[in-house]
Amino acid sequence: MVKADFVTGLVLVALGIATLVESLRMPRFVELNVNPYTVPGLVPGALGAIILALGAVLFLRAARAGDWRLAERAPDAVPWSGGSGVRRVLLSIALCLAYAAGLVGRLPFWLATFLFVAAFVILFEWPLAADRSDRTRRVLWPVLLAAAISAATSFVFQEIFLVRLP
Repeated sequence: MVKADFVTGLVLVALGIATLVESLRMPRFVELNVNPYTVPGLVPGALGAIILALGAVLFLRAARAGDWRLAERAPDAVPWSGGSGVRRVLLSIALCLAYAAGLVGRLPFWLATFLFVAAFVILFEWPLAADRSDRTRRVLWPVLLAAAISAATSFVFQEIFLVRLP
């Protein structure tokens, strides 16, 4: 798994750099005296910087563990053709696509975000539940988390960045 972290860290660093560079190339509308918090490249640039920083942390942790030697393969490594890691990545992709292509624009943004966050956390936490009370906790906590994230995200975009949400 650490070798996967090494490669994933490299990919995330590259993605973060590319996102940051492209966000800096976006227009700033200085000549129109636009509020600096509303420029188009601000949010992508911040996200690119976060992806870059977290990718670098993942990469460095894996490198310290000695997994820069990619040619050596652990005997118990899970092949790419299966395993829980691949299923979890595919589930993540499916949920993100459902959110971006299916929910946003068809439902109010706050509701789409609430449903996405709640479903994402519940689907990944549910299999870890030991008993009925643990399952209840693993449903209630994501619902509260989703409500808070949905409200905070809607507030930040509408009130701080002045973005009209769908």
